[in-house]
Amino acid sequence: MTQLSSKQLLEARANPFGGMVIVPAELPSDATEFAQRLEVSLKQWTADGIKAAWLEVPIAKAALIPDAVNQGFTFHHSSEEYLMLTTILQDGAWVPHYATHYIGIGGVVLTPERELLVVRELYGVAGRPPTLKLPGGALHPNENLAEAVEREVLEETGVRAEFEAIACFRHWHGYRYGKSDIYFVGRLRPLSREITMQADEIQECLWLPVDEFLSREDISNFNKQIVRAALESEGVVQSFIPGFGGPDTREYFMPGHLVDGEGVWAYPGRDAVVDVQ
Repeated sequence: MTQLSSKQLLEARANPFGGMVIVPAELPSDATEFAQRLEVSLKQWTADGIKAAWLEVPIAKAALIPDAVNQGFTFHHSSEEYLMLTTILQDGAWVPHYATHYIGIGGVVLTPERELLVVRELYGVAGRPPTLKLPGGALHPNENLAEAVEREVLEETGVRAEFEAIACFRHWHGYRYGKSDIYFVGRLRPLSREITMQADEIQECLWLPVDEFLSREDISNFNKQIVRAALESEGVVQSFIPGFGGPDTREYFMPGHLVDGEGVWAYPGRDAVVDVQ
């Protein structure tokens, strides 16, 4: 088999799955040079039995994208800084999908006097008027569930609260941009009571007797049932299982009675230095 000059090929590294990953930092800036070297590279990799090629194009070199598409690449995913494209080189090869889900979390913040913290957003959903609901929202990149719900409650209501457990979650297909959504429901203990409403998103925020929340006809059945889950079950608590990375990258949620300090630990915090072996 004739080997083409390494100077003609784009700089790339093999991945463990039979694919070739083109090195973004080594991409030529000139579109004509890129198109020529890409054509040569794809021919060589196909002849070598490489299954697929991955091309990450930094936004500064976005002018290269049309040539990649012309040579068979399709969009895989993007961020604010790059576009990832892929192409299959062998029949039967498979490229895994990018992230398939959004993740959000709402907080059931309940006082010992059974007052529930609720909000009414400025805008309703699908043409319906906004109703009272739990404070909450989407996770930020690299944010833990417990961190996210404490942050969302504080941002929307001004109330400081401490995460206790995950009570339940909802899985929804067809949520946004063809992706699905997982909405977790956390139970939290309030550390303060004074409300400072986030006026650019929320039109009303109050402490409401939970029994009134559960009996009102203008509250959706979904919101009533997830609050019931937080009231009537212990849920699963934030914890850590050693042996698969550290708490800076992983959080686990287990029944409280399994947190024994041996097989399952109490969550030590993201900054904790632990022996994970």
